[in-house]
Amino acid sequence: MTWDGKIPVLVVGGGMISEEVVLPTVFQEQKRGRVSSVSIASRRASTIKHLKEYFNGYEFKGYPDPQTETDLDRDHSDIYKQAISDLEEHGVVIVATPDHLHTPVILEAVEAGRHVIVEKPLCLKVADAHQIIKASKEKGTYVLTDYHKRHDRAIRAVKFKYSQGDLGEMLHGHAWIEEKREMALEVFARWCEKSSPFEYIGIHYADAYYYITGLKPKKLTAFGQKKFLPKHGKDAFDSIQATIEWEDSSVLFIQTSWVCSEYNSALTNQGLQLSGTEGEYWADHKARNLHFVTQKKGYEDFNPNFFKGYNDWDDPNVIEWVGYGYDSIKQGLDDARNIEMEVASLPADQVIPARRNIIEKLEKTRALPNQALIGTAINEAVRLSIANNNQFVGFDENMYPILSSF
Repeated sequence: MTWDGKIPVLVVGGGMISEEVVLPTVFQEQKRGRVSSVSIASRRASTIKHLKEYFNGYEFKGYPDPQTETDLDRDHSDIYKQAISDLEEHGVVIVATPDHLHTPVILEAVEAGRHVIVEKPLCLKVADAHQIIKASKEKGTYVLTDYHKRHDRAIRAVKFKYSQGDLGEMLHGHAWIEEKREMALEVFARWCEKSSPFEYIGIHYADAYYYITGLKPKKLTAFGQKKFLPKHGKDAFDSIQATIEWEDSSVLFIQTSWVCSEYNSALTNQGLQLSGTEGEYWADHKARNLHFVTQKKGYEDFNPNFFKGYNDWDDPNVIEWVGYGYDSIKQGLDDARNIEMEVASLPADQVIPARRNIIEKLEKTRALPNQALIGTAINEAVRLSIANNNQFVGFDENMYPILSSF
C-alpha cells in the first residue's frame, strides 16, 4: 500500500509540556493533514483520563487505557515500550517525560527504527548521549532535541548579527531564566529533586550561546542554593548559577531559579545580554512590551512569541497555535516526514544508508545528538562542580566533564 505521507505520532509523557504545547501542536498538524493517528503513553491511567477530558473532541489512543485500568492495577512505568511497539510505520516518538527518564525511551524508539523528538535536554549524562549517538547512527534515525529557544526570533536575530560580524568577537554575556515556585512545589513536585532549575530551563541559554556562536565550552564553575524548597519537603535546589568559559575565552554567566513569587507577572523571567568587540545585544525575553490587566488574572506580562492561541483566519471559533514553541516541534515533525518520504520507495536494504546521508546533512543545522551533546555535557559539569565545592570542571575531547586543577 502506498504511504499517504501522514506520520503517526506517539507522545510519551502527559505532563504540563505535553498538555500545553506538544499535544496542541500535534493535533494542529493532524488537522492540517500532516499527522495521521495520535497516541499518548503515561505512567498513570489518571493522566490519560485527564487528557481525554481536556482534549475532548480529539481522537487518540491512550496507554494505559483508563477505561480498563487504574493507577493501582500495575506498574505502568514501562508501558511506553508497548506503545512504541504498536506505533505504525513512519511513526515519530515525542519524548516529554521528566528529564531523568529520557534515555530509555529514546533508545527504545531508536531500536524500533522510529524517529524521535525529545524535550530538552537530550539526557543528563554524557555517556547516555554517546549511547544515543551510536544507536541513532546505526539505525539511521533522526533524534531532535526540542531547544525551542533556537526558534525565538530574539535569539535568531543575535545569531544573524553575530554571523554577519556585527558583534565582532564575543567577550562576555549574562543570561537569566527563573520561574515561579509552583513549578517545583506543584507542577514537578514528583521529580523536582531529580532535576534542577539549571537542567530544566537554564540549559536553554547555554545551548543558545552554542547555537549563536558555534563555540564549545572549555570549563565552568557552578553554585547552588537550597534554602526555600527544603523547608517545604523538597530536597531540591532553589537556584543554580554557572559561569562558563568557552573555547575562545569568552564567558557566559547563567542564573536560574524556580522559587520566584507566585505573584510574578509571568511564569518565567528570562533574558540575555551579550557583549562583543564590535557591538552588544540586550533583550528582556519576558517583557515583550505587551501586557494585560484583567479581573481574572491581574497584571500579566504577555509573550506573544512562545506559544499562544489566536483566532483562526478561516474559522474564528477555532484556535490557531502560533509561536516558536510550535515551530520547534513542527520542524522535527517536518524533518521526520521528509526523511520518510525520501526513502519510501527505496528497497529495504537501502533505507538505513539513505536515512544516514540525509541526517548527516541536517546535523549541521539542527539540535541532533551531536549538537545536543553540548547541553548534556554542561548540565553534567554543573552538577559535578557543585558536588565538589564549586571546583572548576573542564571537558575532554568527547565532552566528558573532568574536575580541573585550575
